[in-house]
Amino acid sequence: MALNPQYEDIGKGFVQQYYAIFDDPENRANVVNFYSATDSFMTFEGHQIQGAPKILEKVQSLSFQKITRVITTVDSQPTFDGGVLINVLGRLQTDEDQPHAYIQTFVLKPVGVSFFVQHDIFRLALHDV
Repeated sequence: MALNPQYEDIGKGFVQQYYAIFDDPENRANVVNFYSATDSFMTFEGHQIQGAPKILEKVQSLSFQKITRVITTVDSQPTFDGGVLINVLGRLQTDEDQPHAYIQTFVLKPVGVSFFVQHDIFRLALHDV
């Protein structure tokens, strides 16, 4: 499979769609539809999870309701199998907590004419002094 020439548009469009669903408490559980039942990995603050059912458990265990998010940049690269590597840098605030910078990286794997999230790594950019 060749490199996908639309990787930047795919990356930006995916990030917009993903966060619109994730940031809405009524629809948050629907982000599970981006993941494969068995072939997706998520690392959330160092905790690794495999498969959509376990990822949904993690998403539903998050205690916050409201998210205010500012995306600083979205960088994307094509992968050699036609997928897209996406790195997001931004700042988020949950409920009334202090805002924090975060980094989230996705690998979108092509399947037919669509994609699924094969890898997802999320980390708050906290620095212990």
